[in-house]
Amino acid sequence: MLWPSVSADTGLARALVDGGLVPTPVTDWAALIGAARAAQPAAVIVDAGLLPGEPVAALRALGAAAPGALIAVGGDTAAVADLRGAELYPLDEDERTAAAHVVAVAGRLHRARPVVDDPVSRRTLQLAHRVAGSDATVMITGESGVGKECYARFVHAASARGEGPFLAVNCAAIPEQMLEAILFGFEKGAYTGATEARAGKFEQAQGGTLLLDEITEMDIGLQAKILRVLQEKEVERLGGRRGIALDVRVLATSNRDLREAVTDGYVREDLYYRLNVLPLHVPALRERPGDIAPLARALLARHGGDSMRLGDCAERRLAEHDWPGNVRELENVIQRAIVLGLGTSIEASDLGFEDLQGIPARGETTWSSDAAPGDSGAPLGGRLRDTEDRLILDALRVERGCRKHAAARLGISPRTLRYKLARMRETGIAIP
Repeated sequence: MLWPSVSADTGLARALVDGGLVPTPVTDWAALIGAARAAQPAAVIVDAGLLPGEPVAALRALGAAAPGALIAVGGDTAAVADLRGAELYPLDEDERTAAAHVVAVAGRLHRARPVVDDPVSRRTLQLAHRVAGSDATVMITGESGVGKECYARFVHAASARGEGPFLAVNCAAIPEQMLEAILFGFEKGAYTGATEARAGKFEQAQGGTLLLDEITEMDIGLQAKILRVLQEKEVERLGGRRGIALDVRVLATSNRDLREAVTDGYVREDLYYRLNVLPLHVPALRERPGDIAPLARALLARHGGDSMRLGDCAERRLAEHDWPGNVRELENVIQRAIVLGLGTSIEASDLGFEDLQGIPARGETTWSSDAAPGDSGAPLGGRLRDTEDRLILDALRVERGCRKHAAARLGISPRTLRYKLARMRETGIAIP
């Protein structure tokens, strides 16, 4: 938290400290902007009326310097009311009530904020915060494992719906008929086994946000029903006879190129335009190398506790890797290093990259028809799954990424292929 030192003795400042926020005092706008640029905090809280100078221009510069939330407390509220992304709390409110609200907002943003340090990621986070200020649909794209759901959670936390529910549905891992019931809900007797009425995810997300994860893997027929819900802002349960009004913001993610998905017939064009109101692209980890070490340290703290640290050699080795599986792969490497490490410091040898030399990167296959089935020392189940994965990747490559044609080549249904691809993504395999 950044806070003007001139207001350190106010009741509001004391209430914020009592609420768990530790201020970094500054004396003027230049110092505040410099500190925000250096610390990149989740939230900057400033009393616009206490620092000398013109607040509007300074607040705009502050918003450009720090990708987090800007909470302007007091000051000339009319002068900063048009400032995009600023929440305003006039000082004539009860100070502790205002402080409690600010603490809640800052804490929510701190928990949801993605780990960013690279300039590319800082720009992405700034865009995510601006997107959060709208209530329009957001389409988040990026390779598998880059952290699209993490950015979706941040958009929700930074929005006016941040105190409402956030629900996520994996559209690639749920069968079509089950997915429809999960999303829309159903009435008693709507189908065999429906012994009681149940609200769907759209209803459960009332007042909050619903994330449709990997929506481009959804069946084309169900996409038409989703489009109607988005257009009419109401949902009808399976077996129901009346529409239920919705107050839900919808976010969606995809690891596909959306225009190509429309051209190939995987996404309805009308749904594409409805979803892609506010596009947000999350770069691959190799495109933001400055994030690798901070992410590794954050993952180490999450899985290994405060007792373990990342050695300098290990940090350099991580920076040299190409990360075809993005952040998901990085998390797997860190978890493996915690198990293999012998001390309190993770070293390069603990990362296990040497054990992965034979694993194909970013969809490449090392399958050889001359290899004997018994050559591998791996268990039979593991060898069969590796073979299946390679055959699927080969089919996708031959069919230039077309899931429908790849499924026909493999002799399986498109739905079965979607389930297998979802399982492969979960293991960190990049799907072409």
